[in-house]
Amino acid sequence: MLKNFLLCLLASSILCACQEKQNEKEVAKKIDYYNLPTFSKNNALQAVVEIPAGTNHKIEYHPEEKKFEVDSTDGKPRIINFLPYFGNYGFVPSTFSDPKKGGDGDALDIFVLSETEPSGSVLEVIPIALVRLIDEGESDYKIIAVPYDKSKRIIQVENFHEFSLNYPEIRKMINTWLLHYDPNDKIVIKSWGGENAAKKEIERWKK
Repeated sequence: MLKNFLLCLLASSILCACQEKQNEKEVAKKIDYYNLPTFSKNNALQAVVEIPAGTNHKIEYHPEEKKFEVDSTDGKPRIINFLPYFGNYGFVPSTFSDPKKGGDGDALDIFVLSETEPSGSVLEVIPIALVRLIDEGESDYKIIAVPYDKSKRIIQVENFHEFSLNYPEIRKMINTWLLHYDPNDKIVIKSWGGENAAKKEIERWKK
């Protein structure tokens, strides 16, 4: 009797745990990442990770279904045939680059220089630079940021001056990667800007 009771109790606990995990997954699917606040309660910029650092898969967030999926081309998963993403790539929530004002119709792009974070992570960050690109003849700007939490930083910088002075090689690496990661796109790096330029770009497209 006691043995059967304990087995039933164990089975019930396992079932409850599985249901909780399933519920967590369902809740995660319903998060409207596009319309999360641009800034956290700490007044730090927020970044939603689509593509974890170190992967070659082109993952995108689909606001209609509220889920992250690997992008596809001609029915095949889109995989970057180059070095993996150098940072966690995603977007700044509650921003929209209005095509009527020269934007690309998406949320503002951002790279977070840190250890890899899974898709769907929402990070507090400090913008340190802005890369101005011309992609297929259209403006395409990228924010470069570091974690707000100092313990999560892989480089100890908080502004463009420190970044340029202490890590000029990283800027060269980013330039090289952006120019060559997608051979199908004709990309030109127009210029770099500092943290003030990045903040102005955020404010420009903030909803």
